[in-house]
Amino acid sequence: MSGELSYAPHMGKDFDKSCKNLKAVNFKSIGGLIYVCLSDNPPEDIEDLEKVMHERLAPYDVRNAKVAHQVDVIEKGNWKLTIENNRECYHCSANHPELCVSFIDLDFGYDPESLSPEDREEAEAHFAMYQERTKNWEAEGFPSATVERTKNVVTNFRSQRLIISGAGESQTEDATAASSKLMGHMTRKDLGDMHLWGHNSWSHFMGDHAVTSFAIPLSADTTLVRTKWLVHKDAVEGVDYDLDKLTHVWIETTEQDAKLVARSHAGILDSAYEPGPYSRFTEGALNDFATWYVDRMRANGY
Repeated sequence: MSGELSYAPHMGKDFDKSCKNLKAVNFKSIGGLIYVCLSDNPPEDIEDLEKVMHERLAPYDVRNAKVAHQVDVIEKGNWKLTIENNRECYHCSANHPELCVSFIDLDFGYDPESLSPEDREEAEAHFAMYQERTKNWEAEGFPSATVERTKNVVTNFRSQRLIISGAGESQTEDATAASSKLMGHMTRKDLGDMHLWGHNSWSHFMGDHAVTSFAIPLSADTTLVRTKWLVHKDAVEGVDYDLDKLTHVWIETTEQDAKLVARSHAGILDSAYEPGPYSRFTEGALNDFATWYVDRMRANGY
């Protein structure tokens, strides 16, 4: 499709439909994810994201996946609160019991001085294991180390292959794969969660399926969060995967987050509200996001 106006009856003989075409926008497909930029001058550093994620997403063959399910959730809060809520897991253990089956809370920071000697030893062992697992994954041809471009950039992103807890296969209620037909060219279920943050999105790519979410600001106090679950294009519901198992964890997590965002937004509007500090141990990503946001606003004359 070219975007040309094809049909406009009763507009008169002097109507020039060539001036009424759809407006062109810049877009780029990166590993099967489509990035759209409404500006006439798209950021040049989008190439950094492309270089990193092209290789990381290749085994999942997202271009040949299909959408198994989609859920739209309207959050009663500002878009920035939605992103900030996603950027930390300070709240996870108390609010996301389903997600915490497959997530490892140590991965999202901790205050070492608050740990007992036993817990500190456990944390050290965990990160030693993480270092070894990442080393092995990369030696096997699966890029895994943290790549962080969250400050002093235009295109904001972070990627890392996260270890999945428990059974170690997928973000499901029991951490086992939801689909027996694996994504793309994947032949293994033990490659963790290829995690990707963007300035308005978050995605998780696992051996059996992927979950992608992005936030769309509808107004100063309302945000649409759209979540899609992707499976292999030939996977058949009820045969290769159970839809409830596939979607349950992130449906519950998104609903829980929506309640947290609404509470935070209502609190901010209260006349007694006073901003509090971020935890430097568990909320560093929020500080980076705020820095990036302020820098982008200033760069555009605000």
